[in-house]
Amino acid sequence: MTGICAGRAVAVTGAGRGLGRAHATALAAEGAAVVVNDLGVTADGSGASPGPAQQVVEEIEARGGRAVAHSGDITTTDGAASLVAAALDSFGRLDALVNNAGFLRDRMLVNLDEDGWDAVIRVHLKGHFLPLRHAAAHWRAEARAGRTPHARVVNTSSGAGLLGSVGQGNYSAAKAGILGLTLVAAAELGRYGVQVNAIAPAARTRMTEQTFAETMAAPAEGEFDTMAPGNVSPLVVWLASAASDGVTGRVFEAEAGRITVMEGWRRGPTADKGGRWTPAEAGEHARKLLAAAGDPHPVYGAR
Repeated sequence: MTGICAGRAVAVTGAGRGLGRAHATALAAEGAAVVVNDLGVTADGSGASPGPAQQVVEEIEARGGRAVAHSGDITTTDGAASLVAAALDSFGRLDALVNNAGFLRDRMLVNLDEDGWDAVIRVHLKGHFLPLRHAAAHWRAEARAGRTPHARVVNTSSGAGLLGSVGQGNYSAAKAGILGLTLVAAAELGRYGVQVNAIAPAARTRMTEQTFAETMAAPAEGEFDTMAPGNVSPLVVWLASAASDGVTGRVFEAEAGRITVMEGWRRGPTADKGGRWTPAEAGEHARKLLAAAGDPHPVYGAR
């Protein structure tokens, strides 16, 4: 197959449904061989089934593409290592990793128990770290052997990670952690030919369908479906391709037909006494600095 990802092999986690499925099929349409990872769990992470991943593989193959299913748990060392091995065993290479897997266990903070916190941090944050760590080890070995790759990692954050979201303290913390991980990985892995970026997508998936159903009407027949997961995938495909050369350590919001480069934390108004403040002085100058600073964006769901 031809396309901007022709000859490349890409692993996509959580690719059995929603955004992951859209990314996997879009990558295959642009010529990539795809490892379709999915545990086949429910929206809250319970249960498991190989069906969703296999269905996406069959869809890709029916269109003339190449794909293989992977049902390993990428939040474990063995599962993440086997994801990389699946690409190497099936396609002889791994050129890009799209970290997408996740689920929700929403609660207000006073009702959020430790299990709900740990589960969401595990699947989102640890589920990004472990595949990234094992893919990076492979690419480092390739670079040290004189075969420097044109490798790409696309991590999946969220508006909740950028701004916070009421009722999603665990999810917001995990998605914010992914942004920090992205920046560090981009700085550390560039010497090995690896570019690392993140997206903050907005689309209708199992995790968001109730929210969007409550806030916006479904598109009429023939209208542009602004919340379709496939709207996000073209950016992911480009970031996973060699065509994105030179783009690393960046975060993009992607929604409908809009792409935004997020500029993150930047130093704003500053005061420097040259010595230690008293508490009263610190408070006085903090208020002056706040008056000179812009207003923060509101947390999603805040009133």
